[in-house]
Amino acid sequence: MSAVVGDEDTAIRAGSGDVPVLATPRLLALAEAASVAAISPQLAPGMTSVGTAASLEHRRASPVGTEVVVEAELTEVDGRRLVFSFIARESGHRPADAPGDEGDEDRVVGAGTVERVLVDREAFLARAEAAHRS
Repeated sequence: MSAVVGDEDTAIRAGSGDVPVLATPRLLALAEAASVAAISPQLAPGMTSVGTAASLEHRRASPVGTEVVVEAELTEVDGRRLVFSFIARESGHRPADAPGDEGDEDRVVGAGTVERVLVDREAFLARAEAAHRS
């Protein structure tokens, strides 16, 4: 999964800070998207996964214009519970005016784990709707 940090991805826009760099909540969303993408091709029809827990260390600021690549790997399966490890790196594409380590093509932005649970999509949505009505 890769994304170029845009204005909509910043801490300012997310309300998680006042600087124009990749927001921690946006980094987590990219990690979850990478986890979903990692298993989607193997899911049975009608099945999906939902996020239940996450652990994230945000190590490096990534300014607007920086390309961030997130890789997720399934590391644990416990029944319907899936645990992924992920790592996010800058691809080396940073804005020309951004400070950084010149030539360092493998800069770690963040890392952590994402936990998801496999569910039947229709049954899950029905339960969510019923809970909302009560």
